[in-house]
Amino acid sequence: MTIDPSLMLNLFIATIVCFGVGAIGALVAPSSSRVVSHSFALLGAVAALALSIGGLAGGTLQINLPDLLPIGGVALGMDRLSAFFVLVIAVGAIPAALYAIGYTKEYEEKHSVAGLGVAFSLFLAAMVLVTLARNVLTFLALWEAMSLASYFLVMTESERDDTQRAGWVYFVMTHTGFAMLLIGFLLLARGTGVMDFAEWGMLSQMLTGTTRDIVFVLLALGFGSKAGIIPLHVWLPRAHPAAPSHVSALMSGVMIKLGVYGLVRVAFDWLGVGPAWWGSAVLIVAAISAVLGVLYALIDSDLKRLLAYSSVENAGIILLGVGAAMLFQTSRLDALASLALVAALYHILNHAAFKSLLFMGAGAILHATHTRNMEEMGGLIKRMPQTAIFFLVGSVAIAALPPFNGFISEWLTFQSLLLSFEIKSHAINLIFAVAVAVLALTSGLAAACFVKAFGIPFLALPRSEHAAHAHEVDRTMRAAMALLAIACLVLGIAPFLVLPMLNATTFDLIHTPADLHFNWSTLIANDSFATVSPLWIGLAIVCLLAAIPIALRLLRANTRRRYYETWGCGRALQTARFEYTATAFSNPFKRVFSLLYRPVKELDIEFHPESRFFVHTIEYRNEARSIFDDALYRPLIQFIRRFADKARVVQSGNVHTYLLYILIALVVLLVVTR
Repeated sequence: MTIDPSLMLNLFIATIVCFGVGAIGALVAPSSSRVVSHSFALLGAVAALALSIGGLAGGTLQINLPDLLPIGGVALGMDRLSAFFVLVIAVGAIPAALYAIGYTKEYEEKHSVAGLGVAFSLFLAAMVLVTLARNVLTFLALWEAMSLASYFLVMTESERDDTQRAGWVYFVMTHTGFAMLLIGFLLLARGTGVMDFAEWGMLSQMLTGTTRDIVFVLLALGFGSKAGIIPLHVWLPRAHPAAPSHVSALMSGVMIKLGVYGLVRVAFDWLGVGPAWWGSAVLIVAAISAVLGVLYALIDSDLKRLLAYSSVENAGIILLGVGAAMLFQTSRLDALASLALVAALYHILNHAAFKSLLFMGAGAILHATHTRNMEEMGGLIKRMPQTAIFFLVGSVAIAALPPFNGFISEWLTFQSLLLSFEIKSHAINLIFAVAVAVLALTSGLAAACFVKAFGIPFLALPRSEHAAHAHEVDRTMRAAMALLAIACLVLGIAPFLVLPMLNATTFDLIHTPADLHFNWSTLIANDSFATVSPLWIGLAIVCLLAAIPIALRLLRANTRRRYYETWGCGRALQTARFEYTATAFSNPFKRVFSLLYRPVKELDIEFHPESRFFVHTIEYRNEARSIFDDALYRPLIQFIRRFADKARVVQSGNVHTYLLYILIALVVLLVVTR
């Protein structure tokens, strides 16, 4: 299929113009900025969707503006990998823009909706352009623009102390990652002699082994910090809850995937096939991120922070596929490498759908109850039935249960990992075996996590006045969630719609088709090594659910609806105080994994003032601590502060002393560069 290059150019221009008009419109018409900015952002996202489909169908795009930046100017282009990630951006951006039209109503009184609209449009435009960048300066400029736009979105409620702390952590971590990318890019550019990405794949072999290793580590850490891998994940559980919920959906569902995009570029395009330890390192870090991400999600009572930790887990699952693909390629098993990369790309798309849906569901709950604390929710299924259905779909999808999309991509990931016996190395086989065990454990823990995430807020009785008076949210918000719920179902029962484009994308990188055969109903991995029929599984579930009322009718059972109070275990009055709480649900996991959580227990008992035989109040706290905060970041921050205190002595305030510093620096530079 041939796509006219002029059509691709027009779609690109339409995308950028719509985002630009959305940003400008928010400033020009502040009274209606909420509708104007997000409506044009929605149009831009639709144009981006069309652009991505054209790119996946084989369309190309080349734009060079040499006068806008030094050393090569602005260079943009599209291949299938870029087109796929533009598709992921569009899948998240279309419902996010629609959702924001209703969600941002409550911001009109307290915050600048115009500023929010400007940053939102610029954020979407920057993410699209990052995937199209084709030289170093273009990429770094757009990467920084994306980071700054997202930072301002995180800081929307800047009057809150937790938002200020989250913004500070996000700013530091994102610029630490940027510094690593800058150094890695400069080393690679110096070694190859060029700044254009297109030539790096051929010229990177000129680098010495040590230089290639250093470049890989720097770029992997830089992109990994954006993807949220452990231990560089600390900004996610802070920034995602602080941001508006439609922004959280974009950051978690889309932005962190651009870190994976960069890592895929590094491993399969810019540096070419690397040594086995590259893939092994990615696989090990991915396994750690997956299991620790879900373990921290399990014990959190803040609904949005729980979802943020879950994004760490899913970034780990995605990188399990990427790491496996790297190891298969190193072992010259290119068909299996393509299969593993297809699994990773499919999970990227799936995660964009179900995680965006879950964050929007959490935003709807926050909008209705004004709290993120699950301990103050309960009973919302009766007050917000449509939101409950959508959140349930997202929960089932992220738990990798059929017939929704998470099941297919995790199934593909499992098959690619299990096929590691094709590699003739016992050490690598052992790493794969651990990865399989970790993925199985993660899947089970994720199911438990989202039993809690759905059950505690939506079931039982309301545990606060806000929950008791909650109501369904705006139609645009529900429409956005409905779009994503449908996407989760379609991607789960009809993978044949997306697998051809994923195969074509991986073929461009690895030059070998994936060891995967499929038709409208069946997927077959590695010549009948494993087979699954997602459509038939979905139909079987539907038939089973339909058979229950039919059987009851045939048996002439009394199906008349009867209302009665839930059995209260012998208590005369059932209240919310007797319910299972988020803390109680998490407590068994805290006990089992206490070495990781290292909980701090506090028990305060206040006795009755007239007799110590009667207890007046009991206050019990059992807070978990982050092992990374305690063992890594706090000591690092303390060291930096001590160093800064000692370095402060050079800041004398004397102009003559500063001139002496400048003279010494110039002499040193002259000696070094002589």
